[in-house]
Amino acid sequence: MRPLQSSARLLHISLWFVQIVLASSLLWAAYLKLFSPTAQLAAMWPWTAQLPKAFVNLTAFFDGLGAIGLVLPTWLNVRPRVTSLTAVGIIGLMIGAIVLHLYRGEASLIGVNLVFMGLAAFVAWGRAT
Repeated sequence: MRPLQSSARLLHISLWFVQIVLASSLLWAAYLKLFSPTAQLAAMWPWTAQLPKAFVNLTAFFDGLGAIGLVLPTWLNVRPRVTSLTAVGIIGLMIGAIVLHLYRGEASLIGVNLVFMGLAAFVAWGRAT
């Protein structure tokens, strides 16, 4: 195998790994936001008890859409460009989460959002080519 083929294959495998990890995390978050009691959810994410349930459900909806958009278009090879656009949307979602945490004085909680934003940026870049 030539070095160029080898690096392209490694990129492809890395992208799939990141897409699956990110999509799994988003699905997990969506599931918890939709089906966990507010008290249990608030123990993990205090903002969920202090904002309207409709807002929490809306974030769950976007988490679920993001998870689907990260995997299905590329996997089914139906408009695979949607995967990179979804990743850009996830970056926007994470920016919104960071703004919310900063507004609430929870700067120590933005680490996960920054990691997810970095992973989504990698997918957006890798799948755009």
